[in-house]
Order: sequence, then structure tokens, then C-alpha cells
Amino acid sequence: MSTPLLFQPISFRSVTARNRIVVSPMCQYSANDGLGNDWHVQHLGARAAGGAGIVFTEATHVSAAGRITPHCLGLYTPEHQSLLARLAAVITTCGSVPGIQLAHAGRKASSRVPWEGGKPIGVEDGGWLPLAPSALPAVPGATVPHALSASEIADIIRQFAATARMAREAGFKVAEIHGAHGYLGHSFLSQISNRRTDAYGGDLGGRSRFLLEVIEAVRGEWPADLPLWVRLSCTDWIHGGLTIEDTVSVSRRLAATGLVDLIDCSSGGVSHEQKIPSLYPGYQVPFADAVRAGAGIATGAVGLITEPTHAAEIVANGRADVVLLARALLADPAWPLRAAKVLGVKPELPQQYLRAAV
Repeated sequence: MSTPLLFQPISFRSVTARNRIVVSPMCQYSANDGLGNDWHVQHLGARAAGGAGIVFTEATHVSAAGRITPHCLGLYTPEHQSLLARLAAVITTCGSVPGIQLAHAGRKASSRVPWEGGKPIGVEDGGWLPLAPSALPAVPGATVPHALSASEIADIIRQFAATARMAREAGFKVAEIHGAHGYLGHSFLSQISNRRTDAYGGDLGGRSRFLLEVIEAVRGEWPADLPLWVRLSCTDWIHGGLTIEDTVSVSRRLAATGLVDLIDCSSGGVSHEQKIPSLYPGYQVPFADAVRAGAGIATGAVGLITEPTHAAEIVANGRADVVLLARALLADPAWPLRAAKVLGVKPELPQQYLRAAV
């Protein structure tokens, strides 16, 4: 019996992962002043030892103002770089490819952690002023964000490049630019949050400009032999917002640059009024399928994928090139090893764990 495609190696540029299971970026809200700690090391190390092909850090922010919460991970000073280098080394030691997601929260910055309610923190309560393409708050009652000037946009683009350089020096082998979930990149793309009339607004081409310039700047610091991914919200789930047709169009532009290797296909997050018709296992897989077919670029499928046979089917039928798991891997760091057994594949256990092979 041949090895299912899910457990066959996959290469992007010079980087080869042992399988097509990816640990999706998952915020842990456990850093202080952007500095990670032992929690992050054990969290990602366990999932690398658990057999995933690529392990991403959580959203790693390019500035203090760009953090979602006061306890989000950052990479914008040399002090941050030390922990990130340790993370990359631990992931590599455990057999996975280390990936890092580069992020800026935009108008969703300065919020409480989820277990404290997740509500915005006002400047008067110790928060900070969010930054956005337009002065539109993310939710009613939130601080009105500062609408970025063209020179301030250029500064943020340089911050993305600087973080990419530090990530490269720290030993990461895959970088992903976060352009989804209502954060800064997405808020430029969506007409729900972008009402600009300059070169960064207007039609989809103008609204895509920020993301394209971030990609170009990151590529200036990210080696040509290392892959670069982009996470997109493929629909806003709200009338007047982004549609999958828009995302296919943007993805075609990204593919044409030759700078991007994969679109990580998620959805939503830009509006509190979004309406998702139905949540079911793999509800976002059709987006990955549509982008892959319509833009001619590799895609990643994410969203309530929990069963090994389902993950294997998505890849085998060419609906996506990799599957990204989050909650399933929170519940079971060794999900890939369990999935291998279910699919009749001999698990690739670390040699220290060989006694567990049955």
C-alpha cells in the first residue's frame, strides 16, 4: 500500500518538510513586552516532536503597537530575537521545519487576552492607539484607530522587513505574512475597513497595494531559497466585503510576482457583523480549492480539520497542498503520529520515543 500523499514529503524552494501537516499559528497570549518564555518553547517543541512537517510560531508582531494584546509575541528588538532563535532550534531538533508568522494587529490591537474577555483596552486604561487604513473602530465602543499617513505606512512596511531579517537570523525557514482575520493587512484589503481615497484605497488594486509592498519588502530580507507564505481571509462573510472572487484575483497578483509560494486560506475577522452560514469540518476547504485552481498557486487548507482521513482526502484530491491544524493539535500534540497509524503509515517517532512504537 503506497504512502498517502499527506505523509509524503513536500518541498517549497530549498525547504523540504517530512509531511504535509502544518501547525497553524496559534496565539498563546503568554509573552510580556513581546518576550516569549518557556511556555512557548514547550508548546511548539511538543508539536514538533509530535510529528508535524512544519511548525509555525504564533502571530509574531513587528512592533509594540502592532500587538493584539499586551501578552502577544513580538520580534522587533534584539532582545526578542534570542527566544525566537531558541524556538527555531527546538523545532528543528524535533524534526520539523520552523516557520514564523509576521503580523501587525492594526485596528484590532490593544485588546485584553481572550480569557479576560478579549475586549479593547482604552488608552486611558493602559492600552495604546491602534493603527489602521481608516479611522474606523473594529467594534462599537473601541478606540477610534489612527488613520495611517503614507509615510507611516512606509514605516510599518520597513518594520515587516526588519522582523523578517531578524527571523532569518534566528533560523526560521518559512515565513508567513498575516493578511487575514481583520488585522492590518486584511483591513487594507477589505472595503469594510478601508475607505481611503489615495493609492492605498479605492478599488481592489489600490487596497492590495499595502500587502504587495509588504511582500516586496519582506522578500528583500528573506532569502530567495526560502519560502514565503501569505495568509488571507478569503471572504469577509458580510455583504459588501471581500469575496472568494476577490481573493482569487489578489492571489493571481501574488502568484505573478514570483515572490509568494503558498496562500494560507482562512476567512472572516474584519467585521463583528459577519455571518458564517454553517460551521462544519473543513468549511474553509473550498476556498483553498478555488484559489489553487483559479490562481495557479499552492494553497493551505485550515478550519475544523480534525480527522486523519479528512486531512488525507483534502491533499489527495488536490483541494490543497497542505493542511494546517490548530485546535486538533492543541488537544493532541502527537496528532500526526496518531494520524499516521490510522492511515497505515509507520510513524516517524523521535528515537527517544521509539519504545512507544506499537
